[in-house]
Amino acid sequence: MSDDSRHHRTAAVIPAAGRGVRLGPGAPKALRALNGTPMLVHAVRAMAASRAVSLVVVVAPPDGAPEVKLLLDAHALPERTDYLVVPGGDSRQESVRLGLDALPDDITAVLVHDAARPLVPEETVDAVVAAVHGGAPAVVPALPLADTVKQVEPAAKGEPEPVVATPDRAVLRAVQTPQGFDRDTLVRAHDTVTDNVTDDASMVEQLGLPVVVVPGHEEAFKVTRPLDLVLAEAVLARRRANDGF
Repeated sequence: MSDDSRHHRTAAVIPAAGRGVRLGPGAPKALRALNGTPMLVHAVRAMAASRAVSLVVVVAPPDGAPEVKLLLDAHALPERTDYLVVPGGDSRQESVRLGLDALPDDITAVLVHDAARPLVPEETVDAVVAAVHGGAPAVVPALPLADTVKQVEPAAKGEPEPVVATPDRAVLRAVQTPQGFDRDTLVRAHDTVTDNVTDDASMVEQLGLPVVVVPGHEEAFKVTRPLDLVLAEAVLARRRANDGF
């Protein structure tokens, strides 16, 4: 291994401690089967497919780390990529921090990836890693919006919501994962920002540091509802037909 590759050693943290209530009762969302394989396994394989990723840290439900470790041990993963399973916390933010705490000292760049985005292509992962290695403190993959967006005034449940603005969608992006970070920057963000935020890049924004966007991919969508499972199965079927995935 060259000195340069050591300098840029990258790990991916996958918080998978949530239950995913929008998919209905049953197993936690990350453990739902997709083409017969848990979504979490697909997500780990997606990170491991990138040669830039040398370690994947899966943050399991607080009482479920042994079971998740057995699950990953039972599925084939690229041999060049190591993985760890650690117990998570009560919130996504806490779980990511616990994943960061488990990283070896020689990791300098970190990806944070949603277990519910099991089909992100390798080229998207590589683009995020390359931007971090190029000096960006925080990087997000994102897509332009296809729909017009309305800003509304919140109303009581079931009541019509008044529109207050129509943002210019040309300057808006739908953000995906993996999000990439300089490790020290992300650790500082978790040490500093106490609000329970929905993504790690917004924590870096609160530090006043730049976040840059690279092109996302339509197959990196988030599986949150039953219809998303149908779409994910269709994507996998197309991949099998096209390249034997």
